[in-house]
Parts: sequence; C-alpha cells; structure tokens
Amino acid sequence: MKKLILILTSGLLMLGLTACGSNAPSDVSEKTDASEIESTQVPGPSEGTLEKETEGSSPESSGDKGKEVLVVYFSATGNTKGVAELIADITDADIYEIKALQEYTSDDLNWNDDDSRTTKEQNDASVRPEIGSDPLSLDGYKTIYIGYPIWWGQEPRIMDTFVEGYDFSGITVIPFCTSGSSGIGNSGNALSANAGSGNWLEGRRFGADVSREELESWINGLQD
Repeated sequence: MKKLILILTSGLLMLGLTACGSNAPSDVSEKTDASEIESTQVPGPSEGTLEKETEGSSPESSGDKGKEVLVVYFSATGNTKGVAELIADITDADIYEIKALQEYTSDDLNWNDDDSRTTKEQNDASVRPEIGSDPLSLDGYKTIYIGYPIWWGQEPRIMDTFVEGYDFSGITVIPFCTSGSSGIGNSGNALSANAGSGNWLEGRRFGADVSREELESWINGLQD
C-alpha cells in the first residue's frame, strides 16, 4: 500500500513540473530573431541616394570639387594633351579628355593619303565622329579652355560633335590648339558657331614644346 502511494505521488510531481515548463516565457528567442533582422536591414533612402550619386563619378571630369575652371581637350598624338595638362595645372582646373569611340590610328592620320579617315572627315564639314568618353556636366563652371590639334587647317570634326552636344550659356570659352606650323585659323569661330552659346574668346595656337611661362603669360593676359 505504501509503495502504491509513493508511486502515485511521484507521478503527480512529474506532471506538475512538465506543466510549469510548457508555460516558460519565450522572450529570449524572439529578441534574438529581432536583432538579427535589424542587423541585416536594407540601407535607407539616404544611403541609397549617396551610392547612386557617387557611382561612376570622376573627379577629373566633374565640378563636384567646386572648381570653376575646366580644361577640355582632344589629342590624337599626345601633343595637345601635354599643353592641356599644363593649362589645367596653372589654372587649378578640372580636366576632361574627349576620346573618339573609334580611336585614330597612324594610318587614319596620314594626311598624304586622300583615302585616309581624317582626310575624308576634314573634307566633309557634316561629319560628326562619335565620342567614346563619358559625358560630363558643365554645371558650376565659369571658364572652359577647349584644346585640339589643327587638321587640314581646321578643328577636328570630333570637336564639332562635342560643342554641339553642350550648352555653354553663361560660360567663357577659350579655344587653344597645337600644330607644327599652321595657325588657329577660323577654327575657334567655327566651334563658336556650331556651339551656338557661350562667350567665346579669340583662341591661340601653341607648339607642343610651349613653356609653362609662355602659357602663364597668355592666361594672365586673358584676365586683363
């Protein structure tokens, strides 16, 4: 009889403990799940905007740094590039290179060949070679130097492509060119006419070996 009572008592105790365990709070597991969700949240609107604005940006080709001067140039052989870089350094300007989508080869530049690419382009004022470099914003710029080589006494047709694609209103535009002997000719006026906007100043021709002092003297004279 005593054994039977002990067995029944033990059984009742076990049932009581099991019932208490089933009613235990689950706050700990819920808090853990919530913290994991919070740590993997998708960035808010401001973070997404920042990423979108900085994607693909280039300090050399935008006014994001607050500079008011920009040097734009096209250079098939490197001569104009060297002068453009000097002007950018003197004026503390941003710099942007116009690159042809189809790059010019040495055969393309052969002026002795009537069938060369550049000969055909320069003999047809309606040709507009496609630009391969990324577009840029002119917002914030007050002065733009535009440089190019002289081909057949004219600006390369890709320069016409460039100026026709932008609004230069409120901007002072200063052409400069490089050549072995030819002057700047009517190229600056042609670019101004094709652009149809902007305050275009008279341009100047430089040799590839122009000195920094000569460029500084020219730039300072523009401000007088």
